Amino acid sequence: MLTTPLWYFAYGSNLCRATFIERRGMSPIEIRRARLDGYRLTFDLPVGRGERGVANLVADPSAITWGACYLLDPEACLHLDRTEGVHAGYYRRLDISVTTDDGTRLPAFAYQGAMTVAGRKPSARYLGLLLDGAREHALPEDWIRYLEALELAIDERLAER
Repeated sequence: MLTTPLWYFAYGSNLCRATFIERRGMSPIEIRRARLDGYRLTFDLPVGRGERGVANLVADPSAITWGACYLLDPEACLHLDRTEGVHAGYYRRLDISVTTDDGTRLPAFAYQGAMTVAGRKPSARYLGLLLDGAREHALPEDWIRYLEALELAIDERLAER
């Protein structure tokens, strides 16, 4: 059983305060912006029957993914596992090491999904959460421009209306 706080690296919708703190009810002990070397941000976790996908990490030695590191107490980590569906197999914890602005390397965990479908893209709503979070955490401008330039999925829920 865990007894010490752990760093959690958020790169998807949990970057956004409205998702992580307000909706999930998380209270981080500390927050730092950080980068994860060797992993590429993808949107290959399917949502619905259309082309929408949510964020995931894929190993890629030449890639960097920016995000926020939240220091969480053990109970909060277990709560987050439940809200992310770890128990149901939607995600697994991935042990990683991230680098903060001052060059400090932090051992952390991130979530990685297993049920992937190539060719998925973020919806405008979902990408908006990532952009909101990237701006809230003052992630690098080139990362924000990268996110802004991503091709969006057609949201089949809106197309049916």
